[in-house]
Amino acid sequence: MNDFHYSVCTGADEAVFHRQCDALERHIPTLIKIETLVDIDGSITQVYRKGNARISVHNSNYIGAVYVDSDIDLKPFFVS
Repeated sequence: MNDFHYSVCTGADEAVFHRQCDALERHIPTLIKIETLVDIDGSITQVYRKGNARISVHNSNYIGAVYVDSDIDLKPFFVS
């Protein structure tokens, strides 16, 4: 259902996308990488699971952004 949306970058950027994926994998215990999807326009989506929650990181060439959609609040997993 993706109750939480986080804008990471206001332009499509594969390096930022990979750094965001790395950060999630480092900071969230029990995160499971499910699949990597690549669209015909070169957009990439990395899908994860944490328990029953779905987390997806998007590098969208169509929208022109890097963003994260999540079923859970991710703020507690990041250091400010």
